Amino acid sequence: MELHALLSYTFFLLFLFVIAGETVWANEEDRKVANGGFRPTKLFVFGDSYSDTGNNPKSLASSWKTPYGVTFPGKPAGRYSDGRILTDYVARFMGIKSPLPYQWKKYGENKLQYGINFACGGTGVFDTGNMQPNMSTQIGFLEGLIKQTVYTKRDLDSSLALVTVSGNDYGAYTASGGPEQGLPSFISRVVNQMGINLKRIHDMGVRKVVVTALQPVGCLPKQTIFSSYQQCNETDNSAATLHNQLLQQAVTTLNNSTKGSSFLVLDLFSSFNTVLKNKGDFTGSLKFDTPLKPCCVGKKGDANCGSLDENGKALYTVCNEPGSTFFWDSLHPSEAGWRAVYLTLRSSLNQIYN
Repeated sequence: MELHALLSYTFFLLFLFVIAGETVWANEEDRKVANGGFRPTKLFVFGDSYSDTGNNPKSLASSWKTPYGVTFPGKPAGRYSDGRILTDYVARFMGIKSPLPYQWKKYGENKLQYGINFACGGTGVFDTGNMQPNMSTQIGFLEGLIKQTVYTKRDLDSSLALVTVSGNDYGAYTASGGPEQGLPSFISRVVNQMGINLKRIHDMGVRKVVVTALQPVGCLPKQTIFSSYQQCNETDNSAATLHNQLLQQAVTTLNNSTKGSSFLVLDLFSSFNTVLKNKGDFTGSLKFDTPLKPCCVGKKGDANCGSLDENGKALYTVCNEPGSTFFWDSLHPSEAGWRAVYLTLRSSLNQIYN
């Protein structure tokens, strides 16, 4: 994805702030605010497990089971990782707390001042069969809050939306017996609906809308397990490439029909590949010796991370150092993995201040 030239800045802020209970430092490398430019103070999140911070019901989701959350906050908290995920890092970039999950419904100015997260693990652009709200329904939740005047026009004008789509629609398509030759047509349907959804979010008054490109799904441990975590499935990656090409076209069309660059694609495909190829982040601070192998692995059969047998015994194994792995489980990056991805995306994120 082509990157625009960075804006010039007159000063940098160095300050201490808190993300979902964690103390971190922000500096000029994490957050660069253009002099007089757009500065979002609220984050609205829509999508799936790549951005869900606790909306999936505890009775259904593995994200509420041990060992999820072992790195942060030290116990399962609804994130599909050992710790922080993309949402947390985008919020960090903005200099705000990660917004509360919608499921908590703790309305009040002091609770919702940073926005709200509607994303729900396992969902898609369309229904994926898990009975959880798809993207259109999630957007409807925000519309409901606007009608209740929980958020005002001024709130929306100073907000950013993060939209993640990580492939659940395609998993549901395959699981339902969808023919391989029909996949390109289905990909077009998914992306067309994404375009409608993105415009709907913006038309409500959200100033900037950021949407993720599809990650290289053929490099997920769910696929690389068949090569002992040595090789990606290039057929699956080709399908992801088609999705991303159509998405970029859709976003370009949306930007051409609105004032300014209201829509931005975060290129997870390239960022994942960059980290996997380098076996770590480009700064050299994070290293992953076997980047395609997850930290938490099911021991046998269909056992997944967090699964227990009838006696409560773990049907999974966990590596000693989650921070040394890019993937946490068969589908999701670890906290260290997401941080490495975030480091490759910061220059792109600077475009939200245009």
